[in-house]
Amino acid sequence: MHLGSNPRLLEQGKLPVFVFPTELVFYVDDKSSHKQVLTVYNPYDFTLKFKVLSTSPRKYVVVDAEGTIKQGCCIDIVIRHGDVQKSSIGGKDKFRLNIFEHGQKKVIGKKDIPAILLPSSSEIRPSPEREFSHTRHESRRRDSQSSDTFKSISRQKSGPSPVIVLAALCCILALMLPSEGENDSRLPEYVYLTVNQKLIAAYILGLVTMVILRT
Repeated sequence: MHLGSNPRLLEQGKLPVFVFPTELVFYVDDKSSHKQVLTVYNPYDFTLKFKVLSTSPRKYVVVDAEGTIKQGCCIDIVIRHGDVQKSSIGGKDKFRLNIFEHGQKKVIGKKDIPAILLPSSSEIRPSPEREFSHTRHESRRRDSQSSDTFKSISRQKSGPSPVIVLAALCCILALMLPSEGENDSRLPEYVYLTVNQKLIAAYILGLVTMVILRT
């Protein structure tokens, strides 16, 4: 039903980590942006443990920085900016999400999520290509440095429109369907999904979750 794992990736600590969004942007003039949500997915066939670190832990509040994600499930991590001041505009921080196999201490995957504070939501952002290039370069530069302490995570849900709820349910159903290669003669062939189809469903579910949490 779920994605398998490559033993070599586990050993090298390079297991892919699925997170949405890949960047947090806070705006001084938009209070609703002072709370951001990270959705972390576990498409694998084993339970994951996660831990959130930050380069500036005193500036942010994350409820429950550590937790577990059951196979085929996801969790929402709420991050609040606690230092929204004009003097902090333009400051760039970073969150690191470390992933462990449940019951183990070795990091098997990690993902860095940049965070920036801008003065206004009308601020022109760099093109995705330039932003990605800059983020990747800065990620490599900071990887050689030690990270600061971790801070909090929390789940929050809200009631959106029926269309959004239906889209979320469809994605969840797709993730629950069996994957190609599994043997179950009780089910017709057309209900078996490929790994790519499940990844697409997980990504769409992340988008829908963001909409739900911001309504």
